[in-house]
Amino acid sequence: MAYFRIPKSVALKLLLALPVFVAAVVLSGQIAVADISRFVGEYSGRAEVETREGSMSLRDMSVVIRETGIGYSVTWTSTTEKGGGRRKAKSYQIEFQPTDRDGVFSAAMKRNVFGHTEQLDPMKGQPYVWSRITGDTLTVFSMFVAPNGDYEMQQYDRTLVEGGLQLDFNSHRNGIPTRFISTFLTRH
Repeated sequence: MAYFRIPKSVALKLLLALPVFVAAVVLSGQIAVADISRFVGEYSGRAEVETREGSMSLRDMSVVIRETGIGYSVTWTSTTEKGGGRRKAKSYQIEFQPTDRDGVFSAAMKRNVFGHTEQLDPMKGQPYVWSRITGDTLTVFSMFVAPNGDYEMQQYDRTLVEGGLQLDFNSHRNGIPTRFISTFLTRH
């Protein structure tokens, strides 16, 4: 194992620069997280959704946006009514962390062997997810790669409007639109 010595003058400069570097990292994270504060809250509403059979059905939708220590989390639930009064709910929760790109956040969906969060692998059938904040709109993107190489892109635009959020969801399979949902979610 090889060792090397750092001259004292270089070590002193590194030591003096460390607090500035740490402050810059902390402040950059706070600036990115500060953008999310306007979106933080709980929202709910209903949307009319076209089923695969072509009929229309009502769906209850909710979203909770919270700040975390490093970034923020988005939890959303979609509930459909089935025959006989049964209800089926699907919920998703994803944490997002700031990236080097202003307003762009990576999903922290799993932990590696070192305990660091990382993205999922779309080549293993897992969704690749990221988000961005542009003006009054928080967008979450999801990309899925099917076993045959087809792909699906989903985009959730949540735009701040008076009293809540305007939710616009769209999905595309191989570039062809497959679904669009638009509804207003009331802030609670």
